[in-house]
Amino acid sequence: MPKATMTSYLLAAVSVPLVLHFHLLPAVFAGLAVHVLTVKLARRLPVHLNKVAHEIALGVLMIIVILLMFGIIFGLWSLLHGNQGMAALLATAAETLEKLKQTLPANLTTMFPDSVDDLRDQLGKALHEHSHRISTAGIAGLKTFAHIVLGMVVGGMTALHHFDKSHEWPPLAAELHTRAQNLASAFEKVVFAQVKISALNTLLTVVYLLMILPLCGVHLPLITVLIPLTFVAGLIPVIGNLISNAAIVLISLGTSPGVGFGSLLFLMLIHKLEYFTNARIVGGEVHASAWELLCAMLFMEALFGVVGMVAAPVVYAWIKAELAAIELI
Repeated sequence: MPKATMTSYLLAAVSVPLVLHFHLLPAVFAGLAVHVLTVKLARRLPVHLNKVAHEIALGVLMIIVILLMFGIIFGLWSLLHGNQGMAALLATAAETLEKLKQTLPANLTTMFPDSVDDLRDQLGKALHEHSHRISTAGIAGLKTFAHIVLGMVVGGMTALHHFDKSHEWPPLAAELHTRAQNLASAFEKVVFAQVKISALNTLLTVVYLLMILPLCGVHLPLITVLIPLTFVAGLIPVIGNLISNAAIVLISLGTSPGVGFGSLLFLMLIHKLEYFTNARIVGGEVHASAWELLCAMLFMEALFGVVGMVAAPVVYAWIKAELAAIELI
């Protein structure tokens, strides 16, 4: 194997733990998303454009994609953090816990606060005691946002060079370009497949929350929060659906035990469907079954925590693509 190829593989292998260790995954994913979307749209440009016109069109597409992603992120953030956002969801969860305390056995109720006010007081004390950590988290959030913006810009700039003739580059640059293209392809297959799965889960949840339950005379609160939460959480493979399901079941229990049981049953069916669609859609794209992705997520979570679990499907798909390219699998 040529030295340039070996060096590119070594740099690629080192880049994964470095990105995860320095918390750069949001920036990398944002950049990859802009790159992939810009390239997909650029393939629809007229083929008769000269080089200057093509570069201008690519630049316009890059700006449109970045603005579109900002709009989507801002829209989801507004839905989750508005007047009826996550704070209201937590308040409703506290009230549900109070209702559960009245029905659970006495030896279990000692784990819960005496009232919603007590719970809020405890939360307030915790916020006061850990204000320094919270302010630090706020600063970290601003840094992450800045990283995402820079990642988008870098992803757009790499898209401008996607159509360059890499065979005219120096050997190492050409090999690194190949590694990057394989990563972008793996990202496109996994993430866009996961978007399809999340959209399907969200659609079924919408049918349940807005059609089935109202027909039964049940109207859950905070539906405008639960629906976007279902979509966002569903972007995390395998376990993301469990997060939104837990929130829906908890809110349903606040209405009545029967509604809670019905929601649990319905969402279990959705989760089973998600398992098969994950195996068919994601597995079909990257030629990996659901158990392979789950093992990769468990391994990466053990090494790098939650961020490793999120990155695992893309990293695993990238590794399989590279191994297939050199005919090892």
